[in-house]
Formats: sequence, structure tokens, C-alpha cells
Amino acid sequence: MVEQRLEARFPFRFGLDLVGGTALVYRADTSKVADVDEAMQSLKEVIERRVNAFGVSEPVIQAERAGLISGNPSNRLIVELPGYKDMEEAKRSLGETPLLEFRLENPKAKEIITANPNVSIDEVLIPTGLTGQYLSRARVEFNQTTGAPIIGLEFNKDGGDLFAQITKEHVGQVLAIILDGAIIQEPTIQEEIKDGKAQITGSYTAQEAKNIVRNLNYGALPVPIENIGAQSIGATLGASALNSGVRAGIIGFIVLSLFLMLWYRLPGMVASMALVSYIILSLITFKLIPVTLTAAGLAGFILSIGMAVDANVLIFERTKEELKKGKAINDALHEGFSRAWLSIRDSNIASIITAVVLFWLGTSAVKGFALTLGIGVLVSMFTAITVSRAFLFAVAPRNENGIKRFLFSNGFHK
Repeated sequence: MVEQRLEARFPFRFGLDLVGGTALVYRADTSKVADVDEAMQSLKEVIERRVNAFGVSEPVIQAERAGLISGNPSNRLIVELPGYKDMEEAKRSLGETPLLEFRLENPKAKEIITANPNVSIDEVLIPTGLTGQYLSRARVEFNQTTGAPIIGLEFNKDGGDLFAQITKEHVGQVLAIILDGAIIQEPTIQEEIKDGKAQITGSYTAQEAKNIVRNLNYGALPVPIENIGAQSIGATLGASALNSGVRAGIIGFIVLSLFLMLWYRLPGMVASMALVSYIILSLITFKLIPVTLTAAGLAGFILSIGMAVDANVLIFERTKEELKKGKAINDALHEGFSRAWLSIRDSNIASIITAVVLFWLGTSAVKGFALTLGIGVLVSMFTAITVSRAFLFAVAPRNENGIKRFLFSNGFHK
């Protein structure tokens, strides 16, 4: 009931710490991998790219090594997805996880097949170590003669070096390309390929080729995985933390608005209206991306509300200085915006750089804070320069008197 009320009152995406979600457990078969740690790390990165392509989903992904005593060659990958209550929907959100491999034909393949027609691919083909782990990107190409779709593969430096070594040492042999356990092409190596590029041809449509390329670019897995379980997980903080955060934001906004109106008078009232616009625009942005809000993310948003006032304060203080010089209200406002712009620009750029660095290098929780803070800074700069300016010049009087100048002054200045 609490979660239903939360979803009704705050229709946004929230993190595991606030609303819980679903944990998916996968078994990774690392029995044929030399460097298990590297394979598991690569697997973790691939899955994270798939479920968190834009860095805003706030999943928790953990790789667990198998126990030494059990001797089990399998390792586990735990993927915790916030907000999902339907386990099947959570599995679908992970999408397909293609396994791309390049294998050489066993020299004794014919003898093995003759002896056992039901033999598996593993016994006929020899692993080369070249897998989707080394894939840099895939793209759809077309045969210039027939117009048939071709899947172009480009490996990273390590993959390109390994591909060059394989093609150099095994000229004349079959190098099978396997996707999800099925052989999709069995080309014969004609010569050494040094540029780290390969092509997959086959009898598939352009849409099928596009789907394969999409899956490969999302992340071809370095090792096979199998889903072995799923369970619902509860929120670590829950409704109280969310309600407390929202309450803190509302109280902070009210206190801030009262201060602006008492100290800056009419411009302070305009700034409060612009602050409402800022909050609405920020929330719309969070909804459209969509941003998954955690407790840290809410803290970043609440902090950005205070920072949103900085630009207005700079503008009002510059305007006050011009009014003291005896300038008309309209002229003082123009000068205030003009003189405050450089300071507003520099301070906001510094905040944006900080947010970018935190998002780039930080953990999942830090990324949530950095993202909401960065969005808040950008939106606040927009509202201060456009919304506040439009409102202020709309209410600025053309004919002045003592009362009007008092309303546009601030503090103890009349």
C-alpha cells in the first residue's frame, strides 16, 4: 500500500533505496576462460551497458566468484533493477544477450562427425579466444553487387591483434562465426587480416541484419550466461526517506521564497515565480529522460534549488548598485543583467564541470547526485536568464515614483 501511494503521489522512477525492485541472478560459465576475473568484469560492463545505456537507470550489478572449496567453475552475476515488480518484465528489460565467438575447425572434424553424427559444436570447433568481449562495434553494410545485407564487425586493438594472429597462422582453415551457439558463417581464411575488421554474410533480411547488429552493439557476451533465479527486493530506505526528502524540498522552497520577497521585494517575488518554473522544468526533464531518483539524486535536486537562486541574487545586487547611481529602473535592470552574466556563466560552468566529473568517475549513487545536480544547474541558468528577465521587464514601470523605486530596491536601501 505504501508503494502504491508513492507511485500515485510521485509518478517518477525511483531507485532501489526508495522503492526496491527485482534482483536477477545469472550463472556465468567460465570453465573455458583463462582469465576469469577479466571475463567477469567484461560481462558486468556489457550487462551494465545494456540496462544502463544512458547512465540514468541506477542498477546495482555485482559479480560473484565461485567458491574455492566447491570447485564449481561457474560464477554468478546479480543484476538489481529498481522499480520492477514483475520479474518477467525485469528479464525482458535486460534484453537478449548474444554470445559471439570465432572458432577454428578441428582438423579431425570429419572423423569425429563420421563416428558420431550427433556431435556438438564444441567437439568439432576449437575456441580461439576471440569473442564478443573484443568487439568494438557492429554495423549493417550492403554488398555492392547483389545489394544483400552484410554485418560488418570491427574489433578493438586487442581483438584486432588476436584476429590478425589467428588469420596469419591458420590460412586455408575454416574460421566459424558463432552467434548464440549457432553457426552463422563458415568462411575459409584466405590471408592475414591486419585491420581488425570482419564481415558476416548470410541469407537474412535487412531487418534481421539490423537486429543482430543492434544486439551486438548492446553487448555480445564474453561468456555464456543462464538465468537461475529472480526475487523481489525491498527498499533500504523506503517511503520515509522519500517523504522526508520531498518535505525538506518544500520547506526549503518556502523559506527561500520568503527571504527573497522580504529582502528583494518585487524582484524577489518574480524570482520566486521563476523558481517555480525552474522546479517544473527540472521535474519534466527528469520524467522525459527518464532519471531514476535515489536518495542521493533527491539531495542533488534539492541542493540545485538553492543554487538556482544564486543567479537571481547576482542580478538583483548588480541592479541595486545601478539604482544607487540614480539610474532609471529599466536601465538599472538592463545593466544588472549585463554585468551579472559573466559571473553567472563562470559559476555555472564550474558547477557543470564538477557534475560531469562526478558522473564520469563516480559510483552509481554518486552518478545520481551528479546527474540531478547537472540538470538543475543547466535549467537554473536558463530560467535565470530567460524567465526571470521576461518577468522583471514585464513588471518594470516606465513612469517612476518613490514607491516603485522602493519596490525594486532591496535590503535597507530605499
